Amino acid sequence: MTSQRVYLDYNATAPLLPDARAAMIAALELAGNASSVHADGRAARAMIEKARLQIAALLNAQSSEVVFTSGATESNTWALASGWDTIFVAGVEHVSVLAAAEASGAQVVKLAVDGAGRLTPEGLSVAIANAGPSGRALLSVQMANNETGVLQDVPALTSVARDARIAVHTDAVQACGRLAVDFTALGVDFMSVSAHKMGGPKGAGALIIRDGVSLKPLLAGGGQERRRRGGTENIAGIAGFGAAADAVVRQAERVTDLRALRDGLERHILDMTPHAVVISQAADRLPNTTCVALPGTHSETLVIKLDLAGVSISAGSACSSGKVGASHVLAAMQIPDQLAGCAVRISIGAETNGKDIAAFLDAWGHVAARTGKAA
Repeated sequence: MTSQRVYLDYNATAPLLPDARAAMIAALELAGNASSVHADGRAARAMIEKARLQIAALLNAQSSEVVFTSGATESNTWALASGWDTIFVAGVEHVSVLAAAEASGAQVVKLAVDGAGRLTPEGLSVAIANAGPSGRALLSVQMANNETGVLQDVPALTSVARDARIAVHTDAVQACGRLAVDFTALGVDFMSVSAHKMGGPKGAGALIIRDGVSLKPLLAGGGQERRRRGGTENIAGIAGFGAAADAVVRQAERVTDLRALRDGLERHILDMTPHAVVISQAADRLPNTTCVALPGTHSETLVIKLDLAGVSISAGSACSSGKVGASHVLAAMQIPDQLAGCAVRISIGAETNGKDIAAFLDAWGHVAARTGKAA
């Protein structure tokens, strides 16, 4: 068992990066409101605009396309609650997207995914033809799944949507900081991103809105964010967000290291517990994420026993923790309930090292042995 806690739940939230912490402290020392024209206000404004440039650089977007929000849920809600007549969405999307679609008042077309959780361009084409959408239509598709790490082919799906004159929103929350994300190259209209998934603070995010595309403000009020999002800006959160984005750009090579750690972790899990199942192992996935089921042991039991052993993982999306029932993501993939109910998510990050992986495997072996399933 490990004598120090091991944190392997980066997809829920990543630990705050030192650069982000320093930027936030500096911002907290500012007295000015960014909407004020005096020197203190201009200093606050400069800090916001610096962060806007940092986030635009991470995403290869224009700074004018970056609109700050309170986080991904607000960004997703804003994108989907903007007067669409039809919304196309797959069942593997984050709950904040699915809930926003259902609350939008639009006709919601649920898209089927394959056994790995992928939406295919052919499947999307058929769904569009069958739905025959009229008026304003939107496709909302995630870049990477928060539970399985499976990547969607956003450029190909966007091309299909474009041919049908359908706007495209992508939830890039899990991809940012773990993969290269190019807003311009993707060709989408809207992209949701969140600070705390990449080592920034909780409560800060952005909706990237392609220049020339307009959305009715979700939050009316003052003239903040070029009249697109009212409310006094969270300067400390925004500054931390920008600093985290800048740090991610400098650490891009870390992706290869994460993939090697993740792949080694999966090999050892399967060596120790051959009956375990790595969900969507053959699919393109985030380099930091594995979703593994241990048949015969409920996911909540695994999470609790590993927690007691000093290891933090999750049973799926942190936004759905404590809810009774199988993962909606695994259900959409048509994974049997008996297997889905035994699945946990392990997600690593910038500070994860070989010792952390070894500590997890030691704890995993103890837990499996106690269920009588160890190799």
